Amino acid sequence: MEPAGAAAVIGPVLGYLDYAGIAVFALSGAVVAAAKRQTLVTFVFFAVITGVGGGTVRDLLIGAPVFWLEDNILLFICLAAALAVWLLPQRIWKGDTLLWLDAVGLAAYATFGAAKGLAYGVAPLPAIAMGVLTACTGGIIRDVLTGEPSILMRPELYVTAAALSAATMVGLLLLGTPDYAAGAVAALLGFGLRAGAILKAWALPGYRR
Repeated sequence: MEPAGAAAVIGPVLGYLDYAGIAVFALSGAVVAAAKRQTLVTFVFFAVITGVGGGTVRDLLIGAPVFWLEDNILLFICLAAALAVWLLPQRIWKGDTLLWLDAVGLAAYATFGAAKGLAYGVAPLPAIAMGVLTACTGGIIRDVLTGEPSILMRPELYVTAAALSAATMVGLLLLGTPDYAAGAVAALLGFGLRAGAILKAWALPGYRR
């Protein structure tokens, strides 16, 4: 059952962020299937597992109803994403498309995941962790299943960008910032950091001892 304060934190604007995160992550999963020359069924499978994987793990951990079991539109978004990649010209999905789709999804999903954690009574630091988990898990599952090197094993900023969005969202909500403003700022900051990593190869220093 949804806590009494959940609706107050997860307003319609944050719901749109959730939809955006699902859509772009689903697209990224289908793009990988396209690169592997897979069937339409596999396109749909990767769109779904990438689109809802992180949110599913989050909901199981915080004791929330698994979100995509309550709303037909969420799986429809994943199906639409798979069909879009299948039907549109391949040139649209080449180059750095996957990286940019992933960057948008990362920022949106980290922001929403952190807010939902707070809404379900999770303490601030674990709520930030829920945001990071929501943002990263779907992509990790996608990479593992397709045999691609995980983004987590590269030095460029990725988890850090998700953590920035999640921490900003939690901090702003605790300060009483309206959800739409907090969500916009948090998502933009995380996306900006990830964009810098893509364009400028921003990275944290590795272990050298």
